Amino acid sequence: MSTRRNFLLSTSGAATASLLAATLSACGGDGVSADAPISDAELKAQMIGKLSAELNDATTASVIAPYLMDVGFTWDLPLIPANQVNTIVAYSFGNRPNAASGNTSSTGALAALPDPGPMNEKLADAVYQIYQLKPVKVFAQWQIARFLVSKYQMNSSNLQSIEPIIASDGTITYMSTDGAAAAIVALHGTAAAMGTVAVVGHRDHAKRCIETSVARGMNAHAVKEVTLPVYYDPLSGQPWTRNRAIYLVHDMYAQMADRTGALIAQAYPHG
Repeated sequence: MSTRRNFLLSTSGAATASLLAATLSACGGDGVSADAPISDAELKAQMIGKLSAELNDATTASVIAPYLMDVGFTWDLPLIPANQVNTIVAYSFGNRPNAASGNTSSTGALAALPDPGPMNEKLADAVYQIYQLKPVKVFAQWQIARFLVSKYQMNSSNLQSIEPIIASDGTITYMSTDGAAAAIVALHGTAAAMGTVAVVGHRDHAKRCIETSVARGMNAHAVKEVTLPVYYDPLSGQPWTRNRAIYLVHDMYAQMADRTGALIAQAYPHG
């Protein structure tokens, strides 16, 4: 988390002087506070100041800064109690390659299914914790569904597995988060009919899982009572899910791509 010690004051003019004075006052005059994070307002002001100086364009800086704030510095989740849940939706994270499958590409196709891997078992555990609190229909990507069947004996009466897409030549197409969300809505019929949705995903992936679910029409949240798992499998077949720093850059890139698409659609609704 950014702190007053390690966040460089880079705004200019009166804004810099005002912010620096407030910082020194809050820190007892020496400008050092190793533990206290700066506020969102302070961070946003510094972003706008720095971008204004770098771009020589205060107007554009004021447009860009909120997106940087959202994508890079906002990771909290909308929460609901388990008793409000009508449907559970679970998104996979990583897998384990095997001799037949090899590693997973985000663009190519696999010759065979990989193994689900330990992170998806942890996600299955989180799903089942919610299910015990509120036994409702579960829609889970196959990597998670496999553990829900083998470990918790769930079946088609309470579990719908989102199976991989297999082409006519037998190759398996990678399914994105949005692809999974679209498949879930199609299986249920409509997003509205799903009611209030509890989303389960890797904690660092969950923000985007929820946003993607909402974009597909779901009333999506995380559940207050269940902590979402955070684990990076060094043997994952998806290289971007082996390391937290790499994954977070990957996720922020994906978030920014979504926001870019929305900005273009807003600015040029007719193409």
